[in-house]
Formats: sequence, structure tokens, C-alpha cells
Amino acid sequence: MGGAGSLPSQARRGIPARQKDRTSRCSQFQYIVVEKKGAKQNVGVIQLNRHKALNALCDGLINELNQALDSFEKDPHVGAIVITGSEKAFAAGADIKEMQNRTFQECYGGNFLAHWNRVSTVRKPVIAAVNGYALGGGCELAMMCDIIYAGEKAQFGQPEILLGTIPGAGGTQRLTRAVGKSLAMEMVLTGDRISAQEAKEAGLVSKIYPVEKLLDEAISCGEKIAGNSKLVTAMAKEAVNAAFEMTLAEGNKMEKRLFHATFATDDRKEGMTAFVEKRKANFTDS
Repeated sequence: MGGAGSLPSQARRGIPARQKDRTSRCSQFQYIVVEKKGAKQNVGVIQLNRHKALNALCDGLINELNQALDSFEKDPHVGAIVITGSEKAFAAGADIKEMQNRTFQECYGGNFLAHWNRVSTVRKPVIAAVNGYALGGGCELAMMCDIIYAGEKAQFGQPEILLGTIPGAGGTQRLTRAVGKSLAMEMVLTGDRISAQEAKEAGLVSKIYPVEKLLDEAISCGEKIAGNSKLVTAMAKEAVNAAFEMTLAEGNKMEKRLFHATFATDDRKEGMTAFVEKRKANFTDS
């Protein structure tokens, strides 16, 4: 599929002037655009930039995405990360030309697609802002994120069955956990897509916005998250993710341990002290 071109003007839509003035370009890549956004420059934004190829996920793009994630993970000023694409496609799948001639020996021996999971291991919250197509690897990439916001015209699907294969980056596993067995089985076995509204009703997407407002809303959510304690946010994310891996009893034990651990942080002490003082002031005023 085609390589990356210059970022089209429509990819910049949805960024108000006030945020443009507070945008910092972090680095130059071939397949992605990486910036910091928000009033306090505390939201890292990664925009997939293979628009002529509908942001097909080639190996080079995944490697650059992982580099950007590593950079934001280490940046003490960044409290949340947003991954997005263009208005036409978040990512329409993996780059088929890169994989069509691979053999079983190459895939199994080289642990093919193992490096695609970096998004799911980032400790900072990651928000997917999905416009247009999120198919195959694109749907899997979105599901690796912690929160999915969708544009009104977004479409989600796992069409690998139509290519004689199955999802290989978590599609059968994360989709089933998100929408349940019946719908996941239908999508995986037929290759059919679901709309943004259907995805929201099924629990795959948390909110839907007009196309031109989607990125703004995702950044706004990122700013809210980044305004909280980064340490405690990481603990909260760990606790929620544990719900997918543990029994209820095990998860509750882990939650309790993490809850107790917050009492060793200055952030917890400052937060509760400020809350008590504010409530005392409100009662006094009334």
C-alpha cells in the first residue's frame, strides 16, 4: 500500500485556535505525527499518517508508534495519550502486502505481531479517537486503548475471515470481552462491520461525537485525566485492567491493596485535605 504523504488539512480539523497555539510538535516521523496538546501541554497526541493507505498498519508505522508511546511514557509532563487517524480512517487494517508472502515458519518462529501490543502495556491512560474505518488491526489497536471515543461515521470490524485468516492482535479476545460472545462471534465469522452507534450500545465505545469535534473531546478527556495524580491514575488503571484477568475475589483483593497503597502518597493526603477544607468552607458560607 501507499506510503505516507504530507498531512492533509482535514486531519487538522477539530483543533480549535486556542489549542493550536498550545500545540508542541515533539518529533518528526514518516508514518505518524506526534504532538503535545492541551492548555498545559500535558496530553500526548499520536496521529496515524498514512492517509493514502487509509492508515494501514505497516511494520514501520507500528515501530514509530511504539517509539512515540515510549517517549510519552517517560515524559513527566504528559498525563494521558490520544491516538487518532484521519476523518476517513482510524486504521483500515494491517498492511496486507507486508504479510501476504509470509510463511508459518516465519510467523511462528519470529513471533509475528508480538510488538503490536505495546499500546496495551503503557501505564498512562490511552484514548482512541476513532473516525471512519477501524477494521482488522485498526479495530484491535483501538481496543488496546483504555477509552474509545468514536465519530458519528466510525465503523468497527474484524474482517480477517474474508482474507482466509483470523485476528492476530487480540481481536478475538478483546472484542469478546467488550461486546460479548454472540456479537463478537458474528463479527469475526462474517467479517461484518458495526456502526459507531452499534458499538456504543454494545459497550465497545464510551461516547460518540460529531466528526469535527471528536479529537477536541478526546483531548479534553485527556486533560481531565492528566489533571489528576499520575501515580494514583496508574494505580486506578491497573485495578480496572485486573478485572479482565482475575476472579471477582482476586480483583477485590488487588483493588484493596492498591487502595491502601494510595495512603502512602502525598497526592492522596493533599487531595483529601483539600476536599475537607473546601467542604468546611462551603458549610461555613451557608
